[in-house]
Amino acid sequence: MTEPCLTFDDLTLGYHRHPAIHHLSGSIARGSLTAVVGSNGSGKSTLMKGIVGVLKPMSGSCTVEKGVRIAYLPQQSELDRSFPARVIDLVSLGLWPKRGLLGRFTSDDRDRVARALMSVGLGGFEKRPIDTLSGGQLQRALFARVLVQDADLILLDEPFNAIDAKTVGDLIELIKRWHGEKRTIMVVVHDLHLVREHFPETLLLARKPIAWGESRETLRPENLLHARQFHEAWEEGAPWCEDDAVHSPHGDHHDHAHGHHHHHGSPDHGSNKGAA
Repeated sequence: MTEPCLTFDDLTLGYHRHPAIHHLSGSIARGSLTAVVGSNGSGKSTLMKGIVGVLKPMSGSCTVEKGVRIAYLPQQSELDRSFPARVIDLVSLGLWPKRGLLGRFTSDDRDRVARALMSVGLGGFEKRPIDTLSGGQLQRALFARVLVQDADLILLDEPFNAIDAKTVGDLIELIKRWHGEKRTIMVVVHDLHLVREHFPETLLLARKPIAWGESRETLRPENLLHARQFHEAWEEGAPWCEDDAVHSPHGDHHDHAHGHHHHHGSPDHGSNKGAA
């Protein structure tokens, strides 16, 4: 069985006692590349925040295996572009986990930053203020920051939003390179065409897991329809929910070829038997 990098055990995450994603169980295998998809408000960004520890579970748990280093790239909208920083300052933030806030910036560090910027097509941009960058250039700089972190688990929240096609293509190639280096990668993606073409595995969310496994199976029309219907029926102010698995005559267990074990204990999963 494939070794897990990350394990969810009946994980529920939310805000002010209102669940945003609930009853997620399963594991992400080391070295896997997984897209996280779903409608706006389906819990994708919430899940990323839960994994990185910004958001604490309301119930259940999210366990990152011991010794795993995490790099987290939030949505661009969460970055203050007016902050007076240069590209080199932004990318160098990726060295904090190793150097600490007051650690010395060595010549090796400068070389690593320069190599990372070359890798994302921003060689010579070190001293450019970040508020002068285009959306695509800023995303390249943020990927360079992830590069210098040298992480085992990479979490990318909507990295392809509002950037040009050339940049999307270049960043996907970088993600594939990381995958080839056996890093574990989870990416929130809106474009299902990109998912089908480049991502081996997919987790489909609609506040709860709808399907999870090999991308072609997960993105079957009936699963996408089920996700949309469940999402549309969800009450925005829904209170704390009981585990609907309690009311299910049979929790659905799914195993798939990559060695993941996903347990979705919900009666709503009858329509995606075998999807994971």
